[in-house]
Amino acid sequence: MSRPPLLSPDEIATRLEALPGWALSGDALRRDFAFADFPEAFGFMTRVAFAAEKLDHHPDWSNVWNRVTVALSTHDAGGVTDLDFQLAHVMQRLMKKTE
Repeated sequence: MSRPPLLSPDEIATRLEALPGWALSGDALRRDFAFADFPEAFGFMTRVAFAAEKLDHHPDWSNVWNRVTVALSTHDAGGVTDLDFQLAHVMQRLMKKTE
């Protein structure tokens, strides 16, 4: 599957305006999510995993109790692409369902 091209810094900044809590750090979009407890955090990760598999684009992430830390970068493109924003928007929608 062909990967989308890297986004320019201006395009990234513009798109980040629609994603509260997300920021560009290095070559990745990053966000920390907080949940009520471990099962809620793990459930979020499970739902994201199914969406990521459909996109064939997988996050770098970690989980400690009620927190999920995410970094999105298209490694084979060397930075942030549209795929990263697609997955970030999925995460935003899934997070709103838990609030």
